[in-house]
Amino acid sequence: MKPGLFITLVLIVAAGVSSFIYSVLLPDYIRAGGPLIIVLMTLSIMLVAFVIERLLALRTAQGRGPLSRFVKRVQTQVEALDIDGAIQSCHAQRGSCAHIMRAGLEKFRTARRLGDAKVVQQEVQAAIQEATMLEVPLLERNLSAISTIASIATLVGLLGTTLGMIRSFKALAKSGAPDAIALSLGISEALVNTAGGLLVAIVGIIAYNYFYNRIDGFTYTIDEAASHAMVQTLTEKVLAEGADGKVPREAFAGNLAG
Repeated sequence: MKPGLFITLVLIVAAGVSSFIYSVLLPDYIRAGGPLIIVLMTLSIMLVAFVIERLLALRTAQGRGPLSRFVKRVQTQVEALDIDGAIQSCHAQRGSCAHIMRAGLEKFRTARRLGDAKVVQQEVQAAIQEATMLEVPLLERNLSAISTIASIATLVGLLGTTLGMIRSFKALAKSGAPDAIALSLGISEALVNTAGGLLVAIVGIIAYNYFYNRIDGFTYTIDEAASHAMVQTLTEKVLAEGADGKVPREAFAGNLAG
């Protein structure tokens, strides 16, 4: 599903659910916050939806089994020149790191026929970089939405606080005794919106930083495993074996047939 369509669907569903909860289920002291409570509840439901979506997406990107064990297994297979076995391991793992490493291995298996060691290395690095550019945006999807919700929730809460204070001062400005009911309603509106806006903003900021740090560490692992360790292993174990800088074709017999 396209990100824009997903966000639109989440917004529509969240707005409908929030309107129903505001009309039927909310206690009076929270409903005193006014219509902006619907906006804050919509933002909170959207935030929960995005957090769940990111957790599932990162779990899928992690692949099957521990990532460190998979990387070690592929590196062992590459060192043994078992390129086909390494590609099969990537197919079985099905994570983002596996997709990137598989792109480099498949390019290596094709580019080895060029014969020039430097060209083969450049081709492999280019394939890995291209695959990384396709995978990383998938990991970072909806992070900007989470950050935006955290910022908007603070502003919506501040707007509700301002409107509540305006109502309170209107009650105080009446001649004679101030309207105690209007005054209390204004204060309730201000406090409820403040609390709601801060709560959504705090959860949003925590979620954004959690996902950002987790993705940053994940991409670092991918970069080390695919861009550095694998390319370096291929270069040192295979490409550097040619005395004249050429790929030793006899080294590819068996495992590299194709």
